Amino acid sequence: MDAGMPLIRLGGDGDGGYLVPDDLQGVTACFSPGVSGTSSFERACYDRGMRLYLADHSVDQVGPELEGADFDFRKKFIGSQPLPHYMTLGAWSAAAGAPAGDWLLQMDIEGGEYEVLVEASPELLNRFRVICVEFHFLTGVWNEAFFRFVELAFSKLLLNHVCVHIHPNNVCGAKSQGGLEVPDVMEFTFLRRDRVTAGPEPCVQFPHPLDAPNVPSHPDMRLPDCWWRV
Repeated sequence: MDAGMPLIRLGGDGDGGYLVPDDLQGVTACFSPGVSGTSSFERACYDRGMRLYLADHSVDQVGPELEGADFDFRKKFIGSQPLPHYMTLGAWSAAAGAPAGDWLLQMDIEGGEYEVLVEASPELLNRFRVICVEFHFLTGVWNEAFFRFVELAFSKLLLNHVCVHIHPNNVCGAKSQGGLEVPDVMEFTFLRRDRVTAGPEPCVQFPHPLDAPNVPSHPDMRLPDCWWRV
């Protein structure tokens, strides 16, 4: 849906950059589970005055873009249960001591995003003005059991948020069946409904001029019509 405001790009032109609504004034913190070799998105948030909260059990340090920045890093995975090496999004946010105000969530955790969203309360998700998630294994939605799990996660998100941008990851393919084309991995951006000023109305332009391929050596993947044309 059209957010009723311009989208801007946070992070680099390759993997790790996301398009978000130009509505970040007053966003005080960025929670970013899933730390990779690049932290350009988190650096852009830090440069806009956000406190950074990072979590990932698979790494010991963050990318070089955050050199000199002040951030809180937890060597834990974010999941649905307080297992060894894991903590929930709710427990993390409660322990973080993040400042008052709205927050931003950027999550790329290789398929763990579904259980995190299903476990999280609507009240917690409502703290995040903007939510960016890279969703994985989407071509599995033709499996009924997996579809129900995915549906739970998206239903939870759409209680308080509107999807304002989708970008397929061009390193993965797509699957077509029953008149639908589903890329396997896509980056979604959600804006909290109380911030939407357009009605909301459907988007009318894809790709966005600021979209860029995750892997520059591969052609970018266009969002299939079934995801946005009405």
